[in-house]
Amino acid sequence: MTNPKFFLIAVCIILPGLLNLSSARADDNPGSRRARHGVEAIWVDTRMTFHQQTEAGEYDSHFQGDYFNFHVKGSIADNLSFRIRQRFNKGIDQANPFNATDFLYLRWQATPKWSFTAGKQAILIGGYEIDSAPIDVYYYGAFSNRLNQYYAFGASVGYSPVPGQEISFQFVPSPISPSTQNRYSYNIYWNGGFASWWRTIWSTNLVEDIYGRKMNWLVLGNKFNANNFFVDIDLINRASANQKQLLFSDFSFICKAIWTVGKWNLCTKVGYESNSAENVDSQGLSYDLVLPAGHDYLYGGAGVEFFPFGDERLRLHAVLFRDNHDRVNNFDIGMTWRFTIYEKRF
Repeated sequence: MTNPKFFLIAVCIILPGLLNLSSARADDNPGSRRARHGVEAIWVDTRMTFHQQTEAGEYDSHFQGDYFNFHVKGSIADNLSFRIRQRFNKGIDQANPFNATDFLYLRWQATPKWSFTAGKQAILIGGYEIDSAPIDVYYYGAFSNRLNQYYAFGASVGYSPVPGQEISFQFVPSPISPSTQNRYSYNIYWNGGFASWWRTIWSTNLVEDIYGRKMNWLVLGNKFNANNFFVDIDLINRASANQKQLLFSDFSFICKAIWTVGKWNLCTKVGYESNSAENVDSQGLSYDLVLPAGHDYLYGGAGVEFFPFGDERLRLHAVLFRDNHDRVNNFDIGMTWRFTIYEKRF
């Protein structure tokens, strides 16, 4: 049987020529509505790393591939767009055949203010750490790293009262249970801001865990920027209705800063996450299964990025990070590159 990955790669090589031919034929008829529809862009991105670490005085190192992603976006009709992101390096199985697919959705822009999205999409959890594309994140905190899933088949409705501000309502499988289990998450998400220098990704999420218990997350992601310097501050509060203390007994605080100097980015990120030991039920089971009761997690690091061409086509990085759980000194040197296979000319 033909390997589907090799088939997809062959399609990627042949498709741009066919798309260009199709576009040329459509352009022969200026009144053709189909000329505005179809694939708008196809591209790939990948990241590799030379990972080094020391643990208890022992040194270890190896080369590794981190990501290999295939992207497609376009439209199939007026105001009806699609988005696909497939990971070539992620495994799939019979229980979850779309495990390697992050995005596979249709978005209908019904009016300038209302939109409807259906298909596999990001689970709308606020905060800039989890909102960032995984290929752009060198290390995660405990909360983001221990979710069962970040993307799921579901539906969402978006409302934009004014340009630059959007409120979304989403119904998807729970991020803290397996994708095949009938546990769900009910999300309200605001992507907007208070000023040009203060952008926000806030959400409130009612999520069900594998036992059917419900927890509320309040996630406040804030981005502050000034010229070539910006700071992300994420605050996450997790609470069960049965907890004695609902605020700041189970929480995460994450801060990231980047200063851009020419083709260089100087970066740092620190995070602290804690869950009080008293946040357990009558059987001693933690209400929070992501960061169990009685645990805390402190992590941080710093690094540099260099863009030889002054854009995202090629990025070199060197990053050092450590946490108080694994107590491993990690040092990564690597590169990320992006290549456009096809881009429609309007």
